[in-house]
Amino acid sequence: MTIEPVEQPYPLLDAGAAQPIWVTDQRALVELCEQWSQEPLLTIDTEFIRFDTFYPVPGLIQLADRQHCYLIDPLAIDDMSALIALLMNPAVLKVFHACSEDLELFRNSYGVVPAPLFDTQIAAAFANWGFSMGLQRLVKHALNIDLGKAQTTSDWLQRPLTPEQVHYAALDVAYLGNIAVRLMHELKQLGRLDWVLEESALLADSSRDADPSGQEYYRRFTQLNVNSDEALAACRDLAAWREQACRARNLCRPKVLRNEVILDIIQQWPSTLEELSAIKDMRRSAVQEDGQAILAILKDAKASAEANPPKPIHLPAHVYRSKELKKLLSLAREVAKRENILPELIARRKDVEKLINSQSEEGAYRLPRTLVGWRKALVGDLMLSRLQSFDNESD
Repeated sequence: MTIEPVEQPYPLLDAGAAQPIWVTDQRALVELCEQWSQEPLLTIDTEFIRFDTFYPVPGLIQLADRQHCYLIDPLAIDDMSALIALLMNPAVLKVFHACSEDLELFRNSYGVVPAPLFDTQIAAAFANWGFSMGLQRLVKHALNIDLGKAQTTSDWLQRPLTPEQVHYAALDVAYLGNIAVRLMHELKQLGRLDWVLEESALLADSSRDADPSGQEYYRRFTQLNVNSDEALAACRDLAAWREQACRARNLCRPKVLRNEVILDIIQQWPSTLEELSAIKDMRRSAVQEDGQAILAILKDAKASAEANPPKPIHLPAHVYRSKELKKLLSLAREVAKRENILPELIARRKDVEKLINSQSEEGAYRLPRTLVGWRKALVGDLMLSRLQSFDNESD
């Protein structure tokens, strides 16, 4: 994807943030979306509640164009089809800051992921402004403006919102247009604008639920100490059941079954409700509601392992290949220094661990998705070559 920087500077919407325009009915939303579809760039943010739920509950959608800040009320508007069409409009660039949770909200609540996308947190890193900059720090760096205290503990489902909430929410989008245009021009000069657009698109793809059945979740339990396929299958099936229950009930994982409890169940292998109840931190309500399902998973684990042998759980690469891991991370730092780019952007530790763990039975390695694209020529192919040479040296 190629997007040229917006030529006309975006204004700082201090007045717009002080008096944002509320959008509380579908007709007004439709009219505004037609107007916004003519804009080359829109800045967007969301506020939500996610205390005990698996999915975020939308409380507010903020949007700014060249003139105004708008607050779209998802509690008052049932039909968001006009906004959904706008978010999919390829002619309008959607600017967010640190948008992973915003993307998750749009996907789960409205079935859409905004595109094309420009994330100013990613862009700031590639422009060497700083890695993983929060919005307050970004605005201070770019404009020398203090945003003030965050409303991180606010109840965004309450109505009416307080004046402080309203102003805080509007400020989240009031300055992003100006900053985004500045970043696009800097990145164009550095030859990195396409990299940022690629990274932003990758972020959009990663917002998808990559494991909706939950069949892969158990592989995160690297501390699990078992040596049988039956126990591993039980862990897989129990974690998958928990994942599906969380989605169906829209409850966070600890509200259904904590990770620590899953591990204790596998280690202690209860066969009765009484034995299950005796497991530390096993809630009585969970035994009453889900006890039989949990015991059934243990009972069927042997047959499950035979019918569908579980994949092994890879230990972190630093446990058994620390030498290779350190050398590859050092290589990434060398490339970053040569290219005058933050080393965190070249290769993260977890990316290198994925690469090391990708070795097939034939000995070949496969680059993870996060090391292809622009990174492949810069560092990915070099890492593959070094890994192969490490293996040849050890033979």
